[in-house]
Amino acid sequence: MTRVGVRDALVVADLRVSTLTGDEVLRGVSYDIAPGEVLALVGESGSGKTTAGLAALGHVRRGLRHDGGSVRVRDSAGQATDLLALPHAARRDLRGSTVSYVPQDPASSLNPALRVGVQIREVLDAHGYGDTGDPSADRAARVAEVLTEVGLPGDETYQRRYPHQLSGGQQQRVGIAMAFACRPGVVVLDEPTTGLDVMTQTLVLDTVARLTAHHDAAALYITHDLAVVATVADRVAVMYRGEIVETGTPAEVLRAPSHAYTRTLVDAVPHLDADTALPDVAEADAALTVSGLSVSYGDHAVLRGVDAHVRPGECLLLLGESGSGKTTLSQCVAGLTDHYDGTVSLGDEILPASVRQRSAEALRAVQYVFQSPFASLNPRRTVAQSVAVPLETLTDLDRAARRERVAETLERVRLAPGLADRLPDQLSGGERQRAAIARALVTTPRVLLCDEVTSALDVSVQATIIDLLCALREELGTAMLFVTHNIALARHVADRVAVLREGRIVETGTVDAVLGDPQHPYTRDLLANTPRMVS
Repeated sequence: MTRVGVRDALVVADLRVSTLTGDEVLRGVSYDIAPGEVLALVGESGSGKTTAGLAALGHVRRGLRHDGGSVRVRDSAGQATDLLALPHAARRDLRGSTVSYVPQDPASSLNPALRVGVQIREVLDAHGYGDTGDPSADRAARVAEVLTEVGLPGDETYQRRYPHQLSGGQQQRVGIAMAFACRPGVVVLDEPTTGLDVMTQTLVLDTVARLTAHHDAAALYITHDLAVVATVADRVAVMYRGEIVETGTPAEVLRAPSHAYTRTLVDAVPHLDADTALPDVAEADAALTVSGLSVSYGDHAVLRGVDAHVRPGECLLLLGESGSGKTTLSQCVAGLTDHYDGTVSLGDEILPASVRQRSAEALRAVQYVFQSPFASLNPRRTVAQSVAVPLETLTDLDRAARRERVAETLERVRLAPGLADRLPDQLSGGERQRAAIARALVTTPRVLLCDEVTSALDVSVQATIIDLLCALREELGTAMLFVTHNIALARHVADRVAVLREGRIVETGTVDAVLGDPQHPYTRDLLANTPRMVS
């Protein structure tokens, strides 16, 4: 798509990056972004989008080399500079002032030992912001101003907060404030809304759009969420195996994709309004029942008298914002949080609150799949060794029987036999999540707890994991509690939905009832703030 008469803030031309052994990672990538424009760079893990995004900052990761092409940025004086042609020190001087970066995980990028105001001030100090006149006063004023620009209080009290005293959305907006503090011409945003609930995601996306336009900055928005693309981007570039295979407006790319790979990505996106029929679940006694569950930390109530049940073979989707109590509820069911009032029952049996007090049979019957398989799998154990651990601790099977059960379970989750002896870092994100599911399924549980298991996955990988979970619960009759903030998954994975707000279930019912005719204002707000593909 050619635009006439625009002086682009960022021009990437024929960019080539390879591994030290010669394998191509980027194969002649070219794109440009005008001031005030947002270009979304989309593609699966391994497509090269993060490598291309880091190159826009003049950075090539260790183990890779720049083989050709240029990354030209234009400063406030209109001077264009090829970042990759500069010495390392000169590139570093431009990062934060001319080009800046917003990472995916603000919690890990913010210094937990420094107050947020100090962290924003450090960016200004490092780049000599406001050196004419009274630089100290200029920088203090800019800290307050940029916090206000991202929708946060700019007063001294708020500036003195530490990152842990902020919500995930507030932390991400502090990260955006740091990126825009020196008024850069180019901002690279790397999956900045991954893991955020839809209400918080909407605030962050609005902040990005507003600041990009206000500061006339060119924004490169890296994401795998095509619904977000439709909300925030002016143009879209689709990457596949190190190349840009399609470019256009969101309407052009998402409504009528021309490349087969783009069509595959679009088809894999879960749709809020999809007509997806799941197998009927027969009426039966509940496999899992939660009654009057309440959890408090000091004066702060996290759960307030929650009642819920899941039947064998049924999936209950537990929906709500960050801080609503979703994960706390699932951890109480698993026995990982034991200071609660109320009861958790497996069939007719009331389970002890603590996992340490539960029988081996109860532990085998309730299994947990965590959000991050990389964090939950032991990096020093092979896939087969990790999957075998529950059998070693919870059953009396001998080594041969354990080996056979592991092989059967890996086959059940569609993991190739050759992957059994690999370590987690030798697997893709989707393969790691399949391994984590296999470890949970190896004891043939009656209840499976899935905590945001697809939030960090590409749309195509997410679709395969959802299909797998649906097939497994139908095949095994497993009851599933699926914790998520992504309401668009409901029609694809769940039979019923329970909406949690501030520790209370405010609405529950079948997927069609809750999504088609929501009764509670909070549910209507969640639906209204859920990004949709271009229609």
